[in-house]
Amino acid sequence: MSKLGQQTIAVRGGIDTDTQHGAVVPPIYLSSNYTFKSYDQPREYDYARRGNPTRSQFAQALAELEEGAFGVITSTGLSAITTIIQLLSPQDTLLIPHDCYGGSYRMFDHLARRGLFKLQVVDQNDEDALSAALTHQPKMVWIETPSNPLLRLVDIKSLATKAKSFGAYVVVDNTFLTPILQQPLKLGADIVLHSCTKYINGHSDVVAGAIITKDHQLGVDLDWWANCIGTTGSAFDSYMAMRGLRTLPVRLRQHQESAAKIAEFLQSHPAVEKVNYPGFDSHPQHALALSQQAGFGAMLSFDLVGDIEQSQIFVQEIKLFCLAESLGGVESLVAHPATMTHAGMEESARITAGISNSLMRLSVGLESVEDLVSDLSQSLDAVLASI
Repeated sequence: MSKLGQQTIAVRGGIDTDTQHGAVVPPIYLSSNYTFKSYDQPREYDYARRGNPTRSQFAQALAELEEGAFGVITSTGLSAITTIIQLLSPQDTLLIPHDCYGGSYRMFDHLARRGLFKLQVVDQNDEDALSAALTHQPKMVWIETPSNPLLRLVDIKSLATKAKSFGAYVVVDNTFLTPILQQPLKLGADIVLHSCTKYINGHSDVVAGAIITKDHQLGVDLDWWANCIGTTGSAFDSYMAMRGLRTLPVRLRQHQESAAKIAEFLQSHPAVEKVNYPGFDSHPQHALALSQQAGFGAMLSFDLVGDIEQSQIFVQEIKLFCLAESLGGVESLVAHPATMTHAGMEESARITAGISNSLMRLSVGLESVEDLVSDLSQSLDAVLASI
C-alpha cells in the first residue's frame, strides 16, 4: 500500500494484531513479569518496567505519526523530560526558552542548581541573545512551540540548523499541537516529546508521556535510561491513551474550529486587552505558523483589562470552563498561569516571560461553541463592570 494518512495511522495502531483470539482491539497486558523460554533465554518481554506489549504498540503508533524511528512511553510528561536530560553531563549546557512551561522550567532550574548540567535561559526569538547563547555550544537545545501559555512560536528548522552546526541535540515539546498539526523531526529536531496527558489521550483521565526520536539508536539509548531510572509508563495508561489517540485527528478538527471562533469573540470584547492566538493575521508569527504547522491548535491566552482583582472576578463568574490545570481534554478549561501552571517560577522569571497577573489561558473543549461564547461573554461583562 501507499503511505498511510495520519488519521489511518491513529485509528489502526495495534488493531487486528491479536493472533491468539483474533480480537480487533488489542488486549491489555497487565502482567508485571513474563516467563523465560528456558535457562538464559528471555522472551521479548521479561519485566514490565523494561518492556510491555501494550506500551510498545502505543509507542510504535506515536513514532509512525511523528515519522520517527523509535518511541518511548513514560509515566508522565515530566518523566519524559527526566529521561531525555539523562543525555547531559555536569559539564554540558542545556539551552531553554525563557517562557517554557512552568513545570519544565522548575525542573531545569533546580537540577542545574544541583550541578547536574549548566543552564542557559534565553528568548529564542531575540536573534542577538540567541546568537550569544549559542556561542557557548550547548549540548542540548530545548524548544517549546507554541509556548505555554503565550503561544509564541520558534522557527524549528532555523534553530535546529544552528544547533546542529556544533552537534547539539534538538528537542521539541510538541504537546500543544501533537503530530497531527506539527512534525518537528521533519524540520530538523532529534527528539520530540509529548505530555500524552493532554490532547493525545484527550479525556483528562490519564497521565503519560512520550519520547520520539529521529535516530533509532538514540531511541534505544533513551529506552535504556527509562528502564534504568524507572520512568516507563504503565500498561493501563498506555491502553487508555491509545484509545484516545484513535480519535485525535477528528477531535482536533472540532477543537480548532471552536478555538478560532472564541479567539475572534475575545478580540472584540472591551474587557480583553490582548489575545494570544497564532491564527490571527496580526499575530507576529502568523506566517511562521502557516509554514511549519498544519493548523493553529486550540490553545489561546488573553490579558484582561485590569489586574489580579479582575482575574478573580473572571474565574468566579465563569461556568462552563473548569478552573483547572492541564489541557487538551474534551472539556473546556481556564487557568490563571501566574498562580497555577507557572506558580513554580520565580516572580521575576514570570515577569520576564510576560506572564502577568491578568493573563488567562483557555483550553477549548468540545462543548457547543455558542454555549462557550455565551459563558465567556457573561463573565467578561462582570469584569468590565468591576473596572
